Amino acid sequence: MLAEIPAEQAQGAIEDVAAELLAAGRVDGPPVDAFALAERLGLTVARDGWGAGRGRFVRVAAGGTPQPTILLADDPRPERRQWALAHEIGESAAWRVFDELALDPREADASAREQVANRLAGCLLLPRPWLIAAGSACEWDLLELKRQFATASHELIARRTLEMPPPVIVTLLDQGRPVWRRSNALSRPPRITDPEWAAWRLAHDTAAPAAADPGDLPEGIAQVRAWPVHEPEWKREILRTDLDAWW
Repeated sequence: MLAEIPAEQAQGAIEDVAAELLAAGRVDGPPVDAFALAERLGLTVARDGWGAGRGRFVRVAAGGTPQPTILLADDPRPERRQWALAHEIGESAAWRVFDELALDPREADASAREQVANRLAGCLLLPRPWLIAAGSACEWDLLELKRQFATASHELIARRTLEMPPPVIVTLLDQGRPVWRRSNALSRPPRITDPEWAAWRLAHDTAAPAAADPGDLPEGIAQVRAWPVHEPEWKREILRTDLDAWW
């Protein structure tokens, strides 16, 4: 069903609905506070005492009228709470995406609705026009983007940049092991190159942003940067490999 829609058309519908929700919630710039957005959209947010998952969208009877309510599980990480709430806002509005695509939401399976809700969450916390403007202004510096879009996690920002125009490869490593490596220009990114490993090692060891030596970069790669996202007992790094425009 959703898979039969061209990817650009589906993404465009999701971006449009996210923009409509932000406009309705009177959000005019980053960072996007999902709690304030939910309140302005007329959604009640309550603690989920059952603790089943990070959040769920339900309708609670209030005076005989079902009240749209988001039940949110406890989580010590503020970015996870923001993401969980943005996801449930997306769940509540997923029907609008299906409607824009001329699809019957009643015929969509659970995985399709979940996919739409996930993508709406990313578009709500990181709206495309704002992210493109900020990214272009700071040359896609991950830490600067995190400062501006504080309610989104480093990983969510990195993933969302793959939906922006510049051709790149983004790689996430945990404890020195690659977890995922994706590109918006290549269907199958090549293996991590020596300059990428060098930038990763420097960021990993110094806990500071690092970059590969420009003189070491192979043909087709314009720049390599690495940012540490370190916590006690856990080291994560995110690599951004900018590709030459001809890719």
